[in-house]
Amino acid sequence: MKQLLTVFVTIFLAELGDKTQLATLLYATDRKLGRWEVFGAATAALALSCLLAVLIGGQLGQWVSPKHLKIAAGIGFIAVGIWTLWRG
Repeated sequence: MKQLLTVFVTIFLAELGDKTQLATLLYATDRKLGRWEVFGAATAALALSCLLAVLIGGQLGQWVSPKHLKIAAGIGFIAVGIWTLWRG
């Protein structure tokens, strides 16, 4: 249960204020779209992207050590942050 909670909290916090949440917020402001439909579509899209991440991560983990994957992910996040600041 502790591991499940760790994954939940990490993903929840990572998703707060990101582009996906902002796009969902903007769709929810459209009066032509129902809020539950927006919620359902956004939930399905996030679930599908998470499914792909789990399937790809499961396969990648067989060939690349978790340590190297964490380093690559960290470098990727830093690179995106620098790119975002540079463009802004």
